[in-house]
Amino acid sequence: MYKIAVLPGDGIGPEVVREALKVLRAVAERIGFDYETVEYDFGAERYLRTGETLPDSAIEEFKEMDAILVGAFGDPRVKPGILEHGIILKLRFSLDLYINLRPIKLYPGVPTPLKDKGPEDIDFVVVRENTEGLYAGIGGFLRKGTPDEVAIQVMVNTRKGVERCVRYAFELARKRNKKKRVTLCDKANVLIHAHDLWRRVFDEVGREFPDVEKDYAFVDATTMWMVKNPEWFDVIVTCNMFGDIITDLGAIIQGGMGIAASGNIHPGRVSMFEPIHGSAPKYAGKGMANPLAAICSMGMMLEHIGEEKGAKLVDRAVSELLASGKIKDLSAGKMGYTTSEVGDLVVEYVRRVEV
Repeated sequence: MYKIAVLPGDGIGPEVVREALKVLRAVAERIGFDYETVEYDFGAERYLRTGETLPDSAIEEFKEMDAILVGAFGDPRVKPGILEHGIILKLRFSLDLYINLRPIKLYPGVPTPLKDKGPEDIDFVVVRENTEGLYAGIGGFLRKGTPDEVAIQVMVNTRKGVERCVRYAFELARKRNKKKRVTLCDKANVLIHAHDLWRRVFDEVGREFPDVEKDYAFVDATTMWMVKNPEWFDVIVTCNMFGDIITDLGAIIQGGMGIAASGNIHPGRVSMFEPIHGSAPKYAGKGMANPLAAICSMGMMLEHIGEEKGAKLVDRAVSELLASGKIKDLSAGKMGYTTSEVGDLVVEYVRRVEV
C-alpha cells in the first residue's frame, strides 16, 4: 500500500493533478497495486486565508509518505516568491531532495522547433543539483535602497553535494544503457573555484564507471549544442542555476511546457514530482490546460516507488496517444480536447497498450 501526498496547488494545478490521479487509478487497476492519497490544500488560497505557506508539521507527515505529487504554485494575488520559497523550496531543502531530474524526450507526433530533428535525436536527461548553488539563499544587502546599494548572492558548492549528484548521473547513464555518456555542464573557465570542484569530483567519480563516457561542455556551449545537435546528449549533470535554465530550453525542444515533467528526488526516500509549467492562472477552471506533463510526472513517481512496469505503461500510453495524431497541439486551449478529455484518452491507452 503506497501512501501518496497530493498538493494540487494553484491555478491549473488542481485540474492537471485530477487527470494524473485518474490515470494513476487506471494503471493501478491494470498492474495490480494498492495506494492511498492524502490531499493537502497548501497554496495561495490557504496563504491568503491564514498567512501560512507550509508548516513544519506537514514536512513531518510527508516524511512518512512514499511520494508527493504536486500541481503548480503561484497566484497573482500573492507576491512572487512567497509560495515558491515557502512551499516548493522548503520541500526541496527540508526533505533533502538533492536531485532535480528532467527527462528531455520528444514523443512521436510532437512537433519541435528544431529543423530535421525527431524523437530519435531528442532523448536525454538533465540531472540538476537541487539543494545548493545560488539557491542556498546565502547573501544579503548593504545600504539597501541607496545609490550605493550592494546585493550579494553566494553560490554554495559542497564536496558532498556535488559528489552525490555526479554519482547519480553516472548511475543513471548506466541504467539508461543508451549512449552511456555523462556530460558535465559547467563554467569552469570563469567560476574557477566552484566549478573546479565540480570537475575534480566528476573525474574522480567517473573513474569508477569505466563503461560510461565522460564529456564536458560549458553552459553557453551546452545551450548551443542542445539546439544544433541534441542527439549528442545522454545524461547532462549540472549545478542548480544552470540546470534551471537549460531545462526550460529542453522543454521547448521537446514540444513545450505541456509535456515537461520533473522529479525532485532523494533516492530511497520520499520524493516530489511535478510538471514544470507554472500555475497559468489565466487558464484556471476553463478545462483548457494540458495535463500530460502532470501525467508524465506521475509516471516518474511510479518509477521512483518501484512500480517500473506502471511507469513504462504511462510512458507507452502517452507515446501512442501522441503518435496517433489525435492531439493537434500541446498548447493550452489548442489541443482539440478539454483537460479532462485528454486524461480520458490516456486512460484509454493505458487499458490497451502492451508493455
